[in-house]
Amino acid sequence: MNDLSLFKQFAPQAPKKFHEGNNAVIYTRVSSADQEDNTSLASQKRFCEAYANKRDLNVVGYFGGTYESAKTDDRKEFNRMLTFVKRSKNISYVIVYSYERFSRSGINGASIADELLKKYGVITLATTQELDPTTPSGSFQQKILFLFGQMDNELRRDKVVTGMREMLMKGYWVWKPPRGYDVLNKGSKATERQIIINKEGKILKKAFEWKAYHELPNIEIVRKLQKLGVNISDKKLHELFTNPFYCGLIVSKLIPDQVVEGKHTPLISKKLFLEANDIRNEKRVHGFVHDMDSENLPLKVFAKCEKCGSSITGYKVKKNELYYYKCRTRGCNVNRSAKTMHDLFRNVLNMFQVDADTTSIIKVQLEEQMTGFFKNQLDDARALKLRLTETRRRVDAIEERFVIGEIDRTLYDKFRNKYEKECFAIEQELNKVGGYSSNLKKVVNYAVDLCRNPMKLWDSSDLNGKKIFQNLLFPEGIYYNRELDRVRTARINTFFTLIPEIARDLRGYKKGDYNKFDEIPRWVELAGVEPASKRGSYKLSTCLSLT
Repeated sequence: MNDLSLFKQFAPQAPKKFHEGNNAVIYTRVSSADQEDNTSLASQKRFCEAYANKRDLNVVGYFGGTYESAKTDDRKEFNRMLTFVKRSKNISYVIVYSYERFSRSGINGASIADELLKKYGVITLATTQELDPTTPSGSFQQKILFLFGQMDNELRRDKVVTGMREMLMKGYWVWKPPRGYDVLNKGSKATERQIIINKEGKILKKAFEWKAYHELPNIEIVRKLQKLGVNISDKKLHELFTNPFYCGLIVSKLIPDQVVEGKHTPLISKKLFLEANDIRNEKRVHGFVHDMDSENLPLKVFAKCEKCGSSITGYKVKKNELYYYKCRTRGCNVNRSAKTMHDLFRNVLNMFQVDADTTSIIKVQLEEQMTGFFKNQLDDARALKLRLTETRRRVDAIEERFVIGEIDRTLYDKFRNKYEKECFAIEQELNKVGGYSSNLKKVVNYAVDLCRNPMKLWDSSDLNGKKIFQNLLFPEGIYYNRELDRVRTARINTFFTLIPEIARDLRGYKKGDYNKFDEIPRWVELAGVEPASKRGSYKLSTCLSLT
C-alpha cells in the first residue's frame, strides 16, 4: 500500500501555529493597593496601547487594572485573562508593560507564556523588552527575563523582611495592630506610628480580668463581651488571651524565640497576662509553680472562695514540695494547704457514710421518699397512658367503621390522621415524664452503693475519678471560708441529699432514740454540709431547700 495518508492519525501533532491575526488583549497590574492610586496603572495602559498602535494591533480586551501580587500566579484578573485568551479563537497577542507585570514567579511564569504560544498560538509581548518569543533565542531571552523578575522579587522581599525584622527587634510593630488598638497616623513609618488603645480595648481589658481573677470559661466571657457590644468568637478570644502584644511585648515569626519590649502602650500588665494564662512566676523568694492538672489538687476550681465566689486554684511550693489552694481575687488572701483542705472535704464525705447492715433499709426508705417526690410525674405518666390507650381504641374503632362501610374514605382519612397525631403527641409527653418508676430503683441503688465508703472511694480514685465523684455529689461545688476554716456545700445532688439524714435517723433508731421507723419525715430540706466548729465537728445544714 503506497497511500500513507491513513496513517497520519498516528503521527505526533505539530505545535499550533501562530494566529495570523492582529487581535490582542492588554494586561496591567500593580503589586499593592498603595500603588493603585498613582499613575502606574494608567502609564502601563498608555504604553501598551501605544505599542499596539505602532504594530497595528486591534485591542479587544483589557484585564487587570488593579493590584495583584505576582509572587504567585493564582490571581483573579490574571486567570480571567488567561481563560478569555484560551477560549477565544482569534486572539494572537497578550501585551504587558514588562514581563514582571505578567509574572514574578520565575519558571512558572515562563511556562504559562510558553503554553500560550505552543498550545494556543498566542504570543506574550512586553512593551519595554522587545523580543520575538517564536524564535529559539527570543524564547530563551524571555525565560531569562522571567527568572530575573523572580530573583528581583526575592531580593526585594529579603530586603523588606530584613528591615521589618530590625524594626521588630527595636520594639516597633510593623503591621496593623490587634483588636483594641488604633493607629492615629496611618501611612507613617513604623518609628513614627502612634498606636493607641481604643474604646473596644478598654472593654477587652475586662476580659483578661474575668479570666484571671474569676476564672470564667471563655464561652461565658464571650457572652459578657457581647452584652457590652463586643462580638468575638471563642477561638478569637483564645488568640487574644495568648497574644503578648496586649501586655506591651512583641513576638513574631520573623524573630523566632525572641520576646521584645514594644514601644506601644500596653493594655494590661504582664502579671495580669500571665495570670489569665494560668502561669506563675517561678523566680520569687519562695517560688511556686502553678499546677495545671495535678493529681494532688483535685479540688482546684471545684472549690470556691466563700468571700468572693471565685474558683480556687492551686500551686506547688518548690521549697518544700507542698501543695496549696489559693483564691486569686485581689484582697481575699485565701490560702490553705492542700492537706488541710482535703481533710475538711473528707469530713464532709464522712457524713454520707452508710453502714453495711443498714444499706437495704436505706434503699427502701429512700426509694419511698423519692417516689413521693416524683408523685406528680408518676401521676402524669399514668394519666397519659390512659389517654394513649383510649386514643388507640378510637383508631381501631374508626378502622372498623370504614371496613364495614359506615363511613367513607374522606371521613376515615380525616379522623385517622387526627387520632394518630394525638397518639404521637401523647407518646412524646410520656417520654418526658415516663421512666421514673423503672429507673428510680436503679438510681437509688447506685447512690447508696457509692455511699458505702465515700472517703475510701474518693481517696482511691485517680484525678478524673475524684472529679466525677465530687461533681456528682455536689453539682455546684463547695465553698471554703478562711475565717472559720470550714467547708460548706451550695447544693447536694437530689439522690444523695436524703442519705445522711436517713442514715443518722437509723443510727438513732438502733440506739433506741426512735420508737417508730415510720416517723422518719418524708421530706427533708437539706442543702449543705458544714462544720460546727474549726475542730472538724460537722453537722447537716438545712439552710437551703432541695432543688
